Amino acid sequence: MTKTNAVRILESSGLPFRLAEYPVDEDDLSAPAVADKVGLPAEQVFKTLAARGDRTGPFLACVPGNAELSLKKAAVATGNKGVEMLPLRELEPLTGYVRGGCSPVGTRKRLPVFLDETAQLFPEVSVSAGTRGLQMILAPEDLLAAVRLGNLSAEWADLV
Repeated sequence: MTKTNAVRILESSGLPFRLAEYPVDEDDLSAPAVADKVGLPAEQVFKTLAARGDRTGPFLACVPGNAELSLKKAAVATGNKGVEMLPLRELEPLTGYVRGGCSPVGTRKRLPVFLDETAQLFPEVSVSAGTRGLQMILAPEDLLAAVRLGNLSAEWADLV
C-alpha cells in the first residue's frame, strides 16, 4: 500500500482511522462504485471536488457520493458570487492528487475545504486517502480535524 500525504498526516495526528483498499475500475471512478467496493452506503462515501470561486479562488468541497455539488450553495458557503468546477488539468498541480484519488487531507497547496454538513449524521465517513483504490474511514469530526492540519481552513457547509 502506498503511503500518501493524507495517510501520513492521519498517522502522525493520532486520530483514529482505518484504511480500505479496493480494486480500481478506470472506467468507473464514481463515488457510488467506490462505496459498493468498500461496503458503505454512497451517502457515507464523500467525494472531494475542486472548484474556484470568483472572489476567493480555488477550494475543495466534500459531498456525499450520491449527491451533486450545488454551485449556488457552494458560492454562498464560500463567500463568492459565482463558483465553477476547476478544470481537470489544474487538479494535480493544485492538490497533488489525481481525479478519483483526490483527498481533502494533505493537499500540495493549502486550500480552504468545505465538508457537507450531512457527514455529521454518520458515525463514520469515507474519503479518498489520496490515491485511487484507497479510502480513509473515520469519524466526521476527526475528518474535519485532519483536514485542518494541512489546509488553510476547514468547515461544515450546506453544499448539496
